[in-house]
Amino acid sequence: MSNEVKKNKFKDTIDSLVVAFVIAMIIRAFVVQAYKIPSGSMLNTLLIGDHILVNKLAYTFSKPKRGDIVVFEWPVEPSKDFIKRVIGVPGDKIQIINKELYVNDKKVKEPYVIHTSGFTLPGNFTPRDNTPAFVVPEGFYFVMGDNRDSSYDSRYWGFVAEDKIKGKAWIIYWSWKFSGGFELRLNRILKTIH
Repeated sequence: MSNEVKKNKFKDTIDSLVVAFVIAMIIRAFVVQAYKIPSGSMLNTLLIGDHILVNKLAYTFSKPKRGDIVVFEWPVEPSKDFIKRVIGVPGDKIQIINKELYVNDKKVKEPYVIHTSGFTLPGNFTPRDNTPAFVVPEGFYFVMGDNRDSSYDSRYWGFVAEDKIKGKAWIIYWSWKFSGGFELRLNRILKTIH
């Protein structure tokens, strides 16, 4: 093989890698993005060590709905992304009474929620288990973790602006846990998130 042919093959390989990289960056910026779950605030829906894909186009022609699991810029520190469940949409009246969620004065059944604490805290001490009634303002969402007793969410730092929502959690593409060694959780791979 001549040097000229080798140079052309090398150039073609580099060109292909550059094009693949550009396409990957476009997909990451506008279509899907990968995230790793670092905390237990969404247990048991999402586990520490789940690797997920987030659909960034999900809200292009629609708005987040109650029950959606979304990734957003954390209002307290926008350089960090959080993942929580949408509990209240604009105009919803929200109240938590003794760990029970009420939306628009109706008690909500939440089969995905877990409580890890055996006691209820008063609202004048913390908003974890009891809040006064409030209305979600236009352009904002109220979000909470499924692990209600161990989630730092809208109860503590307020609403999430619609334009800060990056996308809807879509699928778990990889999952493992570390407990003295890595354990692959095959039953979670390719599981849709809801």
